[in-house]
Amino acid sequence: MNKKLIVLPVLVLAGAIGGVYFWQQQQKNDEDGQLTLYGNVDIREAQLAFNSSEHIDAILVQEGDRVKKGQLLARLHSEVLEARLSEAQAQLQAQQQTLAKLEAGSRKQEISKARAELAAAKARARSARATYNRLLPMLKKNLVSPEDVENARAVADAAAAEMKAVQQALTLLELGPRKEDIAIARAVLASRKAAVTLAKQRLDDANLYAPADGIIRNRILEPGDMAFPQTPALTLAFVNPVWVRTYLPEPALGKISLGAAATIYTDSFPGKAYQGWVGYISPTAEFTPKNVQTPELRTRLVYSVRIFACNPQDELRLGMPATVRIAIDQPPARQQAARKNCAN
Repeated sequence: MNKKLIVLPVLVLAGAIGGVYFWQQQQKNDEDGQLTLYGNVDIREAQLAFNSSEHIDAILVQEGDRVKKGQLLARLHSEVLEARLSEAQAQLQAQQQTLAKLEAGSRKQEISKARAELAAAKARARSARATYNRLLPMLKKNLVSPEDVENARAVADAAAAEMKAVQQALTLLELGPRKEDIAIARAVLASRKAAVTLAKQRLDDANLYAPADGIIRNRILEPGDMAFPQTPALTLAFVNPVWVRTYLPEPALGKISLGAAATIYTDSFPGKAYQGWVGYISPTAEFTPKNVQTPELRTRLVYSVRIFACNPQDELRLGMPATVRIAIDQPPARQQAARKNCAN
């Protein structure tokens, strides 16, 4: 009970001290022509997940590792995907040969062979027809049986049909493949190419790459875990852009503008200044009372501000406390030069 009674006065005293400090700081800002803000370093993060479902084969990075854009971070088991790619590539090669054969048309040797087969078929047809014609008068004289004549007629008809078939085959060889057949073969080839592209993409999806330069914050999954597209495997903190998230009191809202040059200081590197600029000012206030009726309450409105920082040595870290100083009423030329100086 006594602890609760002690805590309340301490909180009241701390609030009073903070209010006095804030008032003194505002007075100081007005006197030296600078606006001083306090905040923390902030960066963007991404939850990295595989684009396919499979067991994880390896995680190649540790928490805290710095990685470059495009660096391989993790991979899944890919034996099945590799087999599917090989199958798709084999089917593509087979279809390429089929199309090439159709486009090349019939070879001279094939046409010559077909013509020779046609000549032989014609000879067999003439011989069979001659045999039938020779036996037919002999039937009237009872020199041959009706079965012999019927067999001779069947052989003659079969030889004639064979000759016709060989003739049609030769005609097709001489004309070459139809345009429709070539078009169908080309369509199938396009389908086979798409299948190879898809198989390659699925195999590549078994790898997880860094989308940008950054630092590995968390290893969420480990080798042997089942990965899904909706389940992050790693958390990546981007090293660029880096900004200080701070809050601007409503009375100072009109004293700075977007692009204004800023100087950033941290406790971790005393005496070292980082150049930056005002990159974002929230259009809406925060911590706003439900009913704003008095000027005193209105002055408590604050606006979220992002001060983008030049961080060439990657010294600014997520959550690091920072102090920001911004010259009030800067000329446009200085505002335009702030970002260019950072790029250089």
